[in-house]
Amino acid sequence: MLTVAYFGDPKSAAGLSKAANPFRKANPGVTVKFVGTTGTDWNEFFTKLLAQIAAGNPPDIVSVATEGVQLFASKNLAEPLDEYVKRDKGELQSYFSDVHPSLVEAMMYEGSLYELPTDFNCGNMYLNTSLLKRAGVDYPAADWTMDDFHGIAKKISTAAPGAVAFNWVVRLWGSWTSFMYANGGNLLTEGKYSGGDWLWDTFYANDPAAQGRSGGWQWGAPTANSDAVVESLEYMLQLKREGLAPQPDAGGGGTLQGLFTNDKIGMSIGGGFWAGGLHNAGMGIDDFDVQLFPKWKTQRHLFGTGGYGMLRSSKNKDLAWELMKSMASVDGINILTAGNSTTPARKSMMTADRYATTGPKHWPVFYDTLTDLPDTAPIPAPPYYNEMATALVSRTTQALASGNVKSALDDLQRDLEGAAAAVQ
Repeated sequence: MLTVAYFGDPKSAAGLSKAANPFRKANPGVTVKFVGTTGTDWNEFFTKLLAQIAAGNPPDIVSVATEGVQLFASKNLAEPLDEYVKRDKGELQSYFSDVHPSLVEAMMYEGSLYELPTDFNCGNMYLNTSLLKRAGVDYPAADWTMDDFHGIAKKISTAAPGAVAFNWVVRLWGSWTSFMYANGGNLLTEGKYSGGDWLWDTFYANDPAAQGRSGGWQWGAPTANSDAVVESLEYMLQLKREGLAPQPDAGGGGTLQGLFTNDKIGMSIGGGFWAGGLHNAGMGIDDFDVQLFPKWKTQRHLFGTGGYGMLRSSKNKDLAWELMKSMASVDGINILTAGNSTTPARKSMMTADRYATTGPKHWPVFYDTLTDLPDTAPIPAPPYYNEMATALVSRTTQALASGNVKSALDDLQRDLEGAAAAVQ
């Protein structure tokens, strides 16, 4: 039997389990069980999963987003996929040809690949078209700026006093951190691990987007109190003081989607998963739209990607690998991303038909973020991700409550320096 652990409602197991049907057909007699675990965000899921592993009950395969790749790899819990990929390179060429190299690089650590990306989400800007119309605002251009964003927010606030112009949540992905990336900042020093040529030379030799790729992102010394980061969080305080954004919640964005659906939010950060969420909440395809995040010092976006990794403790590694390949196929990803609950990693799957039911009108923005903005990068996710995520929520809340951003980010800097030292 193979056990697959995923982050989500256990009730979704039956639907997700269909992704294993081709594998089951090819391997009669092998049972595949999907087990869901809920949580406020990825760090809570990882905490529960690590406790399960420590208790001697590890799954064979686990869904791990960008947030946890280095966490599990650094603890020697995840199995590198290098030898499997090299062995099956002929079979996998069509897969890698269909997946943007930035997503693959985000699944690497110290030169090794740990997952085949199945989905991703960039931090784009969602627009409530009803509130834009009420404010007399047109769909913004792709190269819109922070001044444009602020001006639109003011118009929405004036035209719809019962709504907030912009709303957000306190978390690492798609929070004030999106403004931080656009402002040229990051919580950690960016670097790259050496290695990875075995993959890039084999699958992406003629792809310009793969030039300069490496063995994965190397997150260095914390820079949480740098000028660009401080300025970004201070801007969020400015939005709050001007009445353009409320006090944010911590955790996932489910609450925001409900408010957005009821015309209580004009703009919010979301990835492709918002398309399915807003549709399920009752919004029509013309009731909302999406655009690139506005330009500040740069128009750099952040993203997170997801996939399934194999644990070293699995007693059925060869079978686990076959299942992982099956789930990364077009048919497998179609099931894993059903209803546009997230964005397929395979570009060929981004079609008008896919978004004809859910919207939004400008759905190409989702993949165009990767192809048109080459400096788009994954969220910082070092081996001490859980500690970083907890500290970010705590210190952001502190900054919003006290009004002293610099002091709160000085504290965050010390938090991250301590967490980094603890894993060295």
